[in-house]
Amino acid sequence: MNSRPVKEAQRLPRRAILQAGAAIAANRALAPLRAFAFQTPSPQVKIFDVLKYGAAGNGRTPDSAAFQRAIDEAAACTGKAQVLVRGGREYLIGTIELKGSIDFHLADDARLFISTRQQDYRGGLPGSQKGDTMAAALGAVIVANHAQGLKITGTGSLHGRAREFMTGYDDAGGIWNPGPFRPKMFVLTACRDLEVSDITFVEAPNWGLHMLGCDGVLVDNVKVRNLLDVPNCDGIDPDHSRNVEIRNCNLVCGDDGVVIKCSRQPIDYGDCSNIHVHDCVIETQDAGLKIGTETTSNIHDIRFERCLIKNASRGLCIQLRDEGSISNIDFRDIAFTSRFFSDPWWGRGEAISFTAIPRNPTSKPGTLHHVNVQNVSGHAENSVRIRGSAQSRIHDITLDHVSVTLERTTRYPGALFDNRPTTAIPAIEPHDTPAFSIEHADNVTLRNCSVAWGFNPPETFSYAVEAKDTTGLKIEGLTGAPAHASLGKAVSIS
Repeated sequence: MNSRPVKEAQRLPRRAILQAGAAIAANRALAPLRAFAFQTPSPQVKIFDVLKYGAAGNGRTPDSAAFQRAIDEAAACTGKAQVLVRGGREYLIGTIELKGSIDFHLADDARLFISTRQQDYRGGLPGSQKGDTMAAALGAVIVANHAQGLKITGTGSLHGRAREFMTGYDDAGGIWNPGPFRPKMFVLTACRDLEVSDITFVEAPNWGLHMLGCDGVLVDNVKVRNLLDVPNCDGIDPDHSRNVEIRNCNLVCGDDGVVIKCSRQPIDYGDCSNIHVHDCVIETQDAGLKIGTETTSNIHDIRFERCLIKNASRGLCIQLRDEGSISNIDFRDIAFTSRFFSDPWWGRGEAISFTAIPRNPTSKPGTLHHVNVQNVSGHAENSVRIRGSAQSRIHDITLDHVSVTLERTTRYPGALFDNRPTTAIPAIEPHDTPAFSIEHADNVTLRNCSVAWGFNPPETFSYAVEAKDTTGLKIEGLTGAPAHASLGKAVSIS
């Protein structure tokens, strides 16, 4: 794989640096000789054209079997292999299983349309119908299991036909009602050295690119064009995955744009760690950049940076609800717009929402700590929110140069915080709207942050900073006033 997130290099002793320099010089001196004496042509890529394996490519005849024959033969050959899906055609598929060491290539304008017949699918985890209950029950279109060196490339597209898996439209909720069966687009499980680049997927009826237990992943220049009013159609979901880079993606989806999670599984796939999400553009009716809510294992060493969130119900979001802990998280150089949507959509227009709340009265959540937010700005209808709980106090959070403008831009009821999913406390909590709301937290620092209020703020808009049950709060260089002069002060601590 030509690009993968790496940790910053540690300092080397002077002797090691000199030795490395000498080795590099020696290699450069020998390079022309080596090139002359040992250079061999790169191995030719073997092409496995799905049309030659019986694919009709007419958009009506099922092509899954032909695709699978081409994939299986490509995986069995030695050397580099490409499964070629030619452009200028439409292919109808149900579940197909990709294998390691192949390039599954959607050439030019090739278009794959997913079948609406449940019998054309099998469980999302290949060979394990009793495994991931969600994936097995719902099925998936493109799956892979323990594939190493798999590439999914090309400028073609996968079409999910989302509306055809719905039972009708809820006008009041502004949302489609899902039917009993709706497949995920991708479930790629326990894959190593995985690359997904340049493809587009459209109108997903359920989760989009779900990577479960993968290690060493590059997702580059992927485009998502889902329907904004279809629920659960996440864009990209690294789940129990490590060493992942997601870059240059452009995502439009009703549900979360990029969401990092550790879902509950019958197999221990380990932590989520060393994930870098950068230079992406996101539009959604849920969270733009998110961690959670599924947090059954630890999630740590995650960086989000240089992203634009054009529209969301929450700009930045961390939701800890389960026994895993979340730590060492960076958000940098991000701009967002956040607003209210109708009741079925989680989030109430919060600019930023970091919460650690038990999923139910008997659950014991882990801890959320050491989160840094730097050079982040945006417009929102609701607060920057840091909210722990008696069971899990949030600690060591730094907001540095965070600027927020609060203004009501929709007609939905305000003065609410959204705690979902939880049954341990009220799911929807009446609350005034400070710019920064901090509760059940320790060692929170606001450094050079700023607050602005839109024209004619409602009476429910309140302080620049409101803190409750908080210790170690530091406010350094705050710019901003309360929403109303009658409040008398910018900061309220109780």
